[in-house]
Amino acid sequence: MITKQQKKLKQGMLDNVMRQFNYSADNINLNPNIRKILSITNNELVVHFPVKMDNGDVEVFTGYRVQHNNALGPYKGGLRYHPTVDIDAARALAMWMTWKTSLAGLPYGGAKGGIQLDPSKYSQAELERITRRFTFALGDNIGPELDIPAPDVNTNPQTMAWILDTYMSTKAPSERSKNMHVVTGKPVGAGGSEGRDRATGYGVFLSIKFWAESKKVSLKDKKYIVQGFGNVGYWTSHFLENEGAILVGVQDASGTIMNENGISVEDLFKHTIEHKGAIAGFEDATPILNENFFGINCDICVPAALGNQITANNADSIKAFLIAEGANGPTDVEAEKILLEKGVAIIPDILCNSGGVIGSYYEWLQNRNGEIWQLDEVLEKMHKKLKESFNKVMKTALEKDIDMRTAAFNIAIERLEQAYVQRGIFP
Repeated sequence: MITKQQKKLKQGMLDNVMRQFNYSADNINLNPNIRKILSITNNELVVHFPVKMDNGDVEVFTGYRVQHNNALGPYKGGLRYHPTVDIDAARALAMWMTWKTSLAGLPYGGAKGGIQLDPSKYSQAELERITRRFTFALGDNIGPELDIPAPDVNTNPQTMAWILDTYMSTKAPSERSKNMHVVTGKPVGAGGSEGRDRATGYGVFLSIKFWAESKKVSLKDKKYIVQGFGNVGYWTSHFLENEGAILVGVQDASGTIMNENGISVEDLFKHTIEHKGAIAGFEDATPILNENFFGINCDICVPAALGNQITANNADSIKAFLIAEGANGPTDVEAEKILLEKGVAIIPDILCNSGGVIGSYYEWLQNRNGEIWQLDEVLEKMHKKLKESFNKVMKTALEKDIDMRTAAFNIAIERLEQAYVQRGIFP
């Protein structure tokens, strides 16, 4: 059952991305015809499919795949398993993916999707059957040169391996090996890439590091808080701790903990592995009320969970001088105005968490070309790509005296505009 709060969050995300798009479109004086094209999605798929549960009962699930735009290349974007997944959430996230891939200079468009469910209520065997049945229902609407899913909230390399196996099973034996790149974020043994596991978190960390270097700020002894301690939150924290920064607060679905003297990232990670991914009950930190999380005294705030977490209601309580958006759409438009007026810097999601899709691109390339790259090679390429994107955004922001999000959107949308102007509209 979806709560009123969850419904509001999803509608808020679509409203947010449209407001961000329209603001940038006005800013760059976007061609009105291209504006019409970019403000809508290309394709929207809703599938209902039955799955037999462990007790023999049949449940019917609803899955979504929204393909926003493919002017620059195949659709690309994650699949999430969460109660808030619906058509509006998928539309918003698919649009963000289009801007993200364009900003990163990748030959991809944007898509997003998932299944409306709470995965904690199902066994591993049930999740496998649900995933395989969803893949079969999507059919030829995904494909290695058409639409390439990846992991997102509550999905992981194992989910991608099931999708890969199911999709390949629908192809003729002689064609199967050509379809290895239908998904990215796979386990390394099943055609995945070294470094894809940490790619998003590494990208968030690099964005923070590049920002700090540009402001001549040292990360040593800087206090930071992280919302969400899944793949993105953990790896961001891992790299920040290696730079000497101190983790003082963490929040996830199980609760909020803080320790102003510092929380060991690896100890907390070990705790989550032993407690089904939850941070609650971690001994070396004090539990606090969830609503007090964003008010924790810190220098850097990393929202790496779900969208619309920083709102006009809690923006004033934020003490951090830098927000690095590890999640998609964590800051709503009203909150952003308050934060920018306070002088808080925000590294926008389409730049900050683009390490994931960049890592996915390298995995896709390796599969496509039959190559295997080493970890240091992948991380080096990611560093170079992210540095290019970051420098471009900072340069545009300074030259035009605009915030980083507007600069990032301007760059992304102008690249798409150029593609349409050069190619024309069919027929």
